[in-house]
Amino acid sequence: MKGARPFVSMTISVNGKSMEIPVGTTVDGLLTLLNVKREYTAVAVNRDITPKSTYTAVTLSEGDKVEIVRPMGGG
Repeated sequence: MKGARPFVSMTISVNGKSMEIPVGTTVDGLLTLLNVKREYTAVAVNRDITPKSTYTAVTLSEGDKVEIVRPMGGG
């Protein structure tokens, strides 16, 4: 296809597992890719907690380490 841009990806770590995602992906975009509900979810990028209000503004970079934590039910 003429004019089509190639898919450009980068590698990050999500909960200790390597994952390839599109360049320019935000925290919100990553949660969408992973089908993770935002309610009761905490995200840390490179050990820094990311406030939910900034999920759409925080763009991930090559080599970032992302931890997604959700509470577990039980008793």
